[in-house]
Amino acid sequence: MTTKAEENYIKAIYKIADRERKAVATNAIASQMHTSAASVSDMIKRLSEKKLVNYEKYRGVTLTETGRALATNLVRKHRLWEAFLVDKLKFKWNEIHDIAEELEHIDSNELINRLEEFLDFPRFDPHGDPIPSIEGKFTLRNQIILAELNAGITATVVGVREHDDSFLTHLDDIGLSLSRKVAVLEKYDYDDSLMIEVEGMRRTISSKVASNIYVKL
Repeated sequence: MTTKAEENYIKAIYKIADRERKAVATNAIASQMHTSAASVSDMIKRLSEKKLVNYEKYRGVTLTETGRALATNLVRKHRLWEAFLVDKLKFKWNEIHDIAEELEHIDSNELINRLEEFLDFPRFDPHGDPIPSIEGKFTLRNQIILAELNAGITATVVGVREHDDSFLTHLDDIGLSLSRKVAVLEKYDYDDSLMIEVEGMRRTISSKVASNIYVKL
């Protein structure tokens, strides 16, 4: 049996490892969890005793097979709850993360399996992130960062890298929601900002914004 705190650490390690593709440094975990290095060390020891992580001094932390399965299941529950909150309860995509963070700790696989069926087996959550199947497999797709497109290219918004409330609200304000067509009209060498057209409206977006949006050609 794992506690809510342990599960939060496991998911944090999973996300960092998935992003960096290497063993996770304790300092990176401390930054992700907004806590001290000493607290991270104590938790790593607990997780190691439960065979959920491996820790090597000077190399970092990796998830065991059991730890990775737990993390994948947490991600599965979180993203299914987000889909439910948006699709059925009509929450906005910038309102759901914290609620799903609480719901993901409900320990009932039967509930999650029925929720998935009720939602008609969605493959992606409201932010465009893939939802793991019951077997822990993800649906992959060809997607690129909007910032990588050249002028004259039109693509469809399929996801975001950043889930921060202010960022998602900004995207709503400029009309860059999922499934929207976006045309790159001009790319400025000076700061890599883009002039785009969405739903007939022209806007200039920063390189930072464009670097946090996934599109599909």
